[in-house]
This record gives sequence, C-alpha cells and structure tokens, in this order.
Amino acid sequence: MLTAAIFVPLAGALVMLSLRSLDERRLRAVATVIASVPLVLAVVAWLRFDTAIGGFQLVESAPWIPSLGVTYKIGLDGLSLPLVALTALLFPVSIAYPTDGKGRLREYLAWFLFLESVSLGVFLALDLFLFYVFFDLSLVGMYFLIGQWGHGEARRSALKFFIYTLSGTLLVLLGIFGLYLAMSPRTFDMVEIIRQQPLAGNALAGGLVFLAFVIGFGIKTPIVPFHTWLPPAHVDAPGPASAILAGVLLKMGTYAFIRIVLSMLPEAFDRYALWVGIVAVVSIVYGAFVALGQTNLKRRIAYTSVNHMGYVILGIAAAAAIGQGGEAARRLALTGATVEMVAHGLITGGLFLLSGSVWNRGKEYDLDSYGGLAERAPTMAGITILLAFASLGLPGLAGFVAEFQIFVGAFDAFPWLAGIGLLGILVTAALFLQMVQKLFFGALPDRWGTWKDLSPVELASLVPLAALVVVIGVAPAWLLDVIGSASKYILAAAEAAVRR
Repeated sequence: MLTAAIFVPLAGALVMLSLRSLDERRLRAVATVIASVPLVLAVVAWLRFDTAIGGFQLVESAPWIPSLGVTYKIGLDGLSLPLVALTALLFPVSIAYPTDGKGRLREYLAWFLFLESVSLGVFLALDLFLFYVFFDLSLVGMYFLIGQWGHGEARRSALKFFIYTLSGTLLVLLGIFGLYLAMSPRTFDMVEIIRQQPLAGNALAGGLVFLAFVIGFGIKTPIVPFHTWLPPAHVDAPGPASAILAGVLLKMGTYAFIRIVLSMLPEAFDRYALWVGIVAVVSIVYGAFVALGQTNLKRRIAYTSVNHMGYVILGIAAAAAIGQGGEAARRLALTGATVEMVAHGLITGGLFLLSGSVWNRGKEYDLDSYGGLAERAPTMAGITILLAFASLGLPGLAGFVAEFQIFVGAFDAFPWLAGIGLLGILVTAALFLQMVQKLFFGALPDRWGTWKDLSPVELASLVPLAALVVVIGVAPAWLLDVIGSASKYILAAAEAAVRR
C-alpha cells in the first residue's frame, strides 16, 4: 500500500506527458485524481494505525543493493503518518488550484506528480540511502516548477534555491556516511542504526556528524542564517508551488531533525541542545520582525515560515535536552513540534494558494497597492483572516495547539529561551493583522472595482485546509494520540541511549 502511494504519482507523471489530446480542464482533473490516490491510501493507513504500538507499522522491505547494505524499506509511525497525510492532501489541492500553465500544462502537472512521489518517499523511507535519494530528488521537481512556471526573476531564484539546498544535501550525505561507516555490520537501515547507536560515546565523531546534519537540515528547514534562499524562491514561484514548498519541502528538514538527528545522535543532540535552541529563538524573533517590515505579500508570508520553523526547532531542542527538562515536558515539546509541522503546512499552504489568487487577479504582491477587497471578495477575505489568525496562534485554531505545547515543554528545559521566543508571537500577531488590514479593509482602489471573489475550484481547494485548521484547534485528540505514540517511543529510546 505504501509503495503504491509513492509510485502511483510517479507513473501518473509519465501518463500526463502522453495525454496530448485533452484540454487543460481535463488534464488538471486527471492529474488531481492521480494525486488523490495517496490521500485515499493515507486515510486507510490512518484507520489501520495502532497507537498502542510505538514503533514502525505497515513496513514493506525488499533487498536493493545487498553488497552495500542498502534496502528498499518503507514504513510508518506516529511521526511520519501525519506528514504523509499532510503531503497527500496538499498535492491534489495545489494541482487543482488555478494557475497559468504557460502553454505547458502537461509538463507542469507531471512535475507536480513527480514531486509528490519523492516527497512521500522522504517521509516513508526507513533506509538512509533511500531517504537521501528521495530527499535529493525533491530539489529537482521544485527547481523546474519555480524556474519554468514562476514569474519575476524566477530562473535566478530557482538556481539560488537549487545550489543553496544542494549544498545542504551534500552535508547530509557526509553525515549519512559517518553513521554508515560506524555501523557493524555496515547498513543504512534506520531502525538498526537507532538500535545500535553507533556513535554513542564518541564525542568527536558524533559532534562532527551532528554538525553536518544540523547545517544540512537547517538549510532545508530553513533556520537563520541559512534562510536567504527562501524569500526569493517563494516570491517568484507560482502560488501552488509555494504552497508545496512551505507545506511539504520545509517539513523534510524538521522531520529529519527528529527521525535522524534526535533518534540516531541523541547524545550529541543532548550536549548541544541549548545552542540549537538559541538558533531556534533567533529564527523566531528575526523571522517575525523581518516579516513585519515586508510590503510584498508573498515575502511577508515567506518570512513567517522562518519564524514558525523556529518554533518547531525550539520544540525539538527542548525534547532533546535530556539533562534539562522532565520527561513529560520533553514529550509535550516534541508532540507540539510535530503538530506545528502539520498546522504550518495547512495554514501557510493555504495562505500561499490565496497569494496565488491575488497574483492571478492583480499581477502584483505590493500590499500598499490593495485595500478594501473584502467589499468585492468576502469569501477570500474570510478564509484569509481565518488562516492568518491560526498562524498567529489564536486559541481554537491549529496554531495554538502546537505553540502551546512547544512553549510549555520549552519553559521546562530553557525558560529564558522560551520567554524570548514569546516575543515572536506578539510580532506575528501584529504582522498578520496589518496584512489583513492592508488587503481587505479601507478604501477600495478604483482599479480593483471588478475584483472577483474565489472561484468554485479555488474554494474547493481551500475549504479542506481551513476546515482541518479549525478541527485540529477544537478537537485535536485524534491527531495528538497518533503523534504522542511516536513521541513517547522516540524519547524513551533516546534517553536510554544517552544514559547507557
């Protein structure tokens, strides 16, 4: 079932290239149906998932390169399942969302399906070599989506994105080699590496591998100071590609911080957790203040991603500080960090889709050029306001559930860092309220007198995201139970490795 989730979109990408006789509406419909297959499989996997089991479930394994210890091995736990479901939801809604195919819609849709395939592979892989293959290929799909279907300085932004993040993946590869060479017998099997903890007790080697991973995954996340590729990539990308970049690709970095760095190098992470926490708080505060200063709609939302990924890393750092916080607080922080990944994917993915709608109608992102749009587009205003309030952490919405858990856990481990981090929430509230005011309230400029509200297709894409933001905020137990099963297991294994 999990193999089908990965390879059906890949086969669908080839199918899209062969459909030369269909018009654009039918092409997009076919691609949306293909992209929805993993969503159906994710729902089935969720229904079959047993929260009483802390380890991996639905595991599929087959020999791949036995001489190197490489296996095709995929599976799910409470950490990867929500991210797989998020990915499987964001891709069909982004594919269905209206955007200019620039006369090459078949290729556009094919790259989207290819990117869905490798993105799911990242979250399902239980072999480090397989993980790296999918992790690296994700750069290719996004590079072409930005470079070929973006606007402004799209090719320059795509090249910067690719070179910057490729340098990060090379550091990740070095870290993987460090773990692989320390294993006996040599294997890339993630489960076996977590069990053996090959670099435990080796402070120098563990520290160097930890540094390679933190920088490599820090670029992907991105955290300050490795974030500079993100704003131009978002500004020049088409709206649906930005939704995937923020909602899925950034999560690959934070997911890897838990799956690889925390699980395989808990001793080194415990030693340097405070420093990682400091970097996280810098990202929180810096991202919020810089976002507040942006007059470009998409650039403002992009910098809020730096801010929100800082929350995630703060939660992970608090969870990794075994010598600092209590067990319950650390588990709460890790659960909150994972919920924040899901919440950010839904919220910011929706905001970037809406920014694509603004571009399709106005052909510019300058906030000062707008105003009074709620008069012409009340539905667009309503969904934007809902997602903005969720992003600033309003109680009853998904962002609050995540941030509350992160800060409660972080206060136990690093109280002064958590206190500084709260400043980011205040600034985030200010920047989103100002953004909503500039877009939707005040006098309506004459040139926007014919502004159109959301189309049925746009609305159908956004409603599931907005609905989940509310459901998670009001009744999050169904999500917390799944994530909590993994948090408990991961932290128990990490603590046992540190203390043995």
